[in-house]
Amino acid sequence: MARRILVTGGAGFIGSNFIRYVLDRHPDWRVVNLDLLTYAGNPANLRDVEGHPGYRFVHGDIGDMGLVRALLAEEAPDAVVHFAAESHVDRSIAGPEVFVRTNVLGTQVLLEAVRQEIARREAAGPAVGPAGPRAARGAAPDGGRPGLLFVQVSTDEVYGSLGPTGLFTEETPLAPNSPYSASKAGADLLVRAYHHTYGLPAIITRCSNNYGPYQYPEKLIPFFITRALADEYLPVYGDGLNVRDWLYVEDHCAALELVLLHGRPGEVYNIGGGNERTNLEITRRILAELGKPESLIRFVPDRPGHDRRYAMDTTKIRRELGWEPRHGFEEGLRRTIEWYLTHREWWEPLLKR
Repeated sequence: MARRILVTGGAGFIGSNFIRYVLDRHPDWRVVNLDLLTYAGNPANLRDVEGHPGYRFVHGDIGDMGLVRALLAEEAPDAVVHFAAESHVDRSIAGPEVFVRTNVLGTQVLLEAVRQEIARREAAGPAVGPAGPRAARGAAPDGGRPGLLFVQVSTDEVYGSLGPTGLFTEETPLAPNSPYSASKAGADLLVRAYHHTYGLPAIITRCSNNYGPYQYPEKLIPFFITRALADEYLPVYGDGLNVRDWLYVEDHCAALELVLLHGRPGEVYNIGGGNERTNLEITRRILAELGKPESLIRFVPDRPGHDRRYAMDTTKIRRELGWEPRHGFEEGLRRTIEWYLTHREWWEPLLKR
């Protein structure tokens, strides 16, 4: 069945990969991309789908209630997939205000607009088309409440930091340690509140560290790839032994597709690759793949509040939705490095901003 979805932040790293993934697998779907094009939003990320008949780009702010309401009424989507966020921890430490404004207040505007759109559809009742009575656009196929699912794309960082053992589950209490993760936790709690208070159909996904094509070169893997290619030093925080669980972005997109199609409203789904690596391991692997010396590694003072370890228990999404990551870390990293090697025209201009 063809779907109509509104994607926020679709010009960013994960959002653009998701749009490309969806249009490739579902060419009959309609995808509207609402993006403000801040520094990490890049129209070039989706240059190859600009002419797709099912794709529309809208330049705008998720905090603009009038714009969001108009888009929901005009496009009548079945779902909103919410990627738009400020997401760089270091930037959140230097200036937390924009993180609260975008991640918390922007999410609240979206939720309220979706709530009002559902109410509008319910009040409109059955519509009449050329062939006679039919359900209103966006109405639930079973004749129930108008279908408008809200998918909140969140992060494992809302759970805080793990010790040497253990995994985050969907029941792990939220304990964010940076302004970025606190703003995402606040957004998640608003999503939960709108579901429980207003009955808004919403799902929260929390994913581990992503990597792959089109990632802005301030994040660890593309940052180190591009610096190594220029024979510049690679700054490693602290002792380099902070651990992250890494997931190739295409596997995240596949998980989100399953959540969109088969996820249960009101639920949280953890998404992770089961690929725990220290930052120092990642750094050394990138240098080895590029044939660069480890003398480029430079240890620098740790950042404030640096979480030691993240690791995800993905039992729930595997059991309920049948999701499995398809890319091992070594394969995914090689593919990522190759992409940056062959797409200098994409990332080199970004370094000059």
